[in-house]
Amino acid sequence: MKIEVVSDVICPWCFIGKRNLDVALAELAREGLVFELGFRPFQLNPDMPRGGVPRAEYRLAKFGSAEKSAELDARVTSAGKAAGIDFHFDRITRTPNTLAAHRLIRLAADVGAQPAVKEALMRAYFLEGRDIEAPDVLADIAAAHGVDVALLAGDTGFAEVIEQDNAARQAGISGVPSFLMQNYFLFSGAMPPDALVENFRKVHGILQARGEG
Repeated sequence: MKIEVVSDVICPWCFIGKRNLDVALAELAREGLVFELGFRPFQLNPDMPRGGVPRAEYRLAKFGSAEKSAELDARVTSAGKAAGIDFHFDRITRTPNTLAAHRLIRLAADVGAQPAVKEALMRAYFLEGRDIEAPDVLADIAAAHGVDVALLAGDTGFAEVIEQDNAARQAGISGVPSFLMQNYFLFSGAMPPDALVENFRKVHGILQARGEG
């Protein structure tokens, strides 16, 4: 069976959700339940201009004050530690347009590297403060995970990413991360690993009983 995650690479709760998912899938594998894992795109800021905007400017417009932004960052930082993530928001200078990053994740599916590329992009942004819209950063991550860097110079994958992003919105998905199994929408939110295990185990059993797994 296939589990897919609808998420954005600049969503900190999506990073936490991915790490929790990694733990959950490892636990399920020990029980003999092995899932194929994939990722679908969702742009938190579909109207973000190419090149992005300064993060401080973006956060001020979104949350109204630097104090509120800092409060939310502190909350995420605390939650991240429980998932083994050491967020470094102080290193992030720009909020990027994420279309090119999602295209790289799409291309990574062709070489079986989607989970690794998703992790690498999130690490680059949240831990290292790198600009994950920059061509050289995307090329570095592509090369490190077996994706043909030459493809980044063309338009391959962009139309599919936009189509999948639009499809998620049309399906009513507005919060990420959102989780699907065999194309069935399950839930949204960065659940802890034990809750993910319980939910996936339950849905797996239901689908098997229906002959869909």
